[in-house]
Amino acid sequence: MKNYFTPLLNPWFQEKDETFYGLNKITYSFRKECREKTDELNINIKQLKREAQKHHKAEEQVHIRTKAMDATTDGIFIIDATKPNFPFIYANQSCYKMTGYTKKEILGKNYFLHSKPYVNPQNLEDIKHTLIQGKPFIGDMIQYRKNGEKYWNLLRVTPVRDGNGTVTHYVGVKTDITFMKQKDLEIEDLHEENLHLTRVAELSEIVSSLAHEISQPLTAIHSYAQAAKRMLEGREPKTQEILQYIINDDQRAADVIRHLRSLLKKVKQVFEPLDINVLLNETIKFMADNITARKAVLNIELDKDLPTIIGDRVQLQQVLLNLINNSLDAMESCAGLRELLIRTSQKDINTIMVEVKDSGCGISAQSKEKLFTHFYTTKSKGLGMGLAISRSIIKAHGVWLDAKNNPDRGATFYFTIPVGVKENL
Repeated sequence: MKNYFTPLLNPWFQEKDETFYGLNKITYSFRKECREKTDELNINIKQLKREAQKHHKAEEQVHIRTKAMDATTDGIFIIDATKPNFPFIYANQSCYKMTGYTKKEILGKNYFLHSKPYVNPQNLEDIKHTLIQGKPFIGDMIQYRKNGEKYWNLLRVTPVRDGNGTVTHYVGVKTDITFMKQKDLEIEDLHEENLHLTRVAELSEIVSSLAHEISQPLTAIHSYAQAAKRMLEGREPKTQEILQYIINDDQRAADVIRHLRSLLKKVKQVFEPLDINVLLNETIKFMADNITARKAVLNIELDKDLPTIIGDRVQLQQVLLNLINNSLDAMESCAGLRELLIRTSQKDINTIMVEVKDSGCGISAQSKEKLFTHFYTTKSKGLGMGLAISRSIIKAHGVWLDAKNNPDRGATFYFTIPVGVKENL
């Protein structure tokens, strides 16, 4: 059967085919362009991911470096060299801790103006002169924290240059070397003490020989004085009294020589019952002329009801002589009335207190720390042995020797002696 609509539909189908063909072509072009764009986008995404990874790694590296700089005990800071006021642009935690300043008090501040009150002006000038020349600086110096505390700083400042060789920044590293400096000073002091000890050891041999030589004429003086006293027995009372003084002082000198030799030979101490007041009176009588010659006023306050002690007579007298002599020396260097007070009292039922008080200049904080150290002295002609030996003697008696400043002026040296019998003599 003949289709009458076919001729009519053919133009319509033909038009539609052309439309579909056009659409397919457009679709193909669009898809091709989409694929290209997608491929390009994927490439860009991969590049962005790589860049992001690089950025992340860079951030990690910066974070690690920052953490590392904050973790180090050295103070690290960076100065901007391109600006005329040389401001701080970075400082790590150790830098804040070392100086005592906060982040706000450091960042943006002029390095040289900020450091000026706390660094020796000459050191600061040396740093500035070196940095302006574009050279690194290294040196140790005394600096002060914000609270005024002094410390030793080993400072290293290095210039940082750009590609053209221009200095753009300075990186500084501060190290607190106070402990090392103290150790160096201690080593130096020990070296000096060793040299002094060597001289003292050599001197002790000479003293030992002299002690032996001196003891012989002392024995002769003692014998002649006793013989003279016997010859004048019953007459010439004044002469008898003078001869007795000679015998007593000769015996005391012999005791000192004997004690000196015992110290050098390390002979065992002789502990015996003693009346501390009698011992003090003997010592004062021995020092009376010296006290008068130095124009000192002597006051004595001795507790009359003290029990006896157990001690080495010569050693305790040596301590008393040293303390009295030190007090007289201390008052000579100060103006004003020279008053010396020697006092005994019973501290408690088991202990007797002995005090030697002067009206001198007192003890400085620096001297008090080393007062009883061997070879430490503030006297131009002193050996620095007296107080150290005195403390060791008192310590051997089972007690302690110490000193304190008086409320008004001067100082008091004091020690305690136990009452009763010393065991294991």
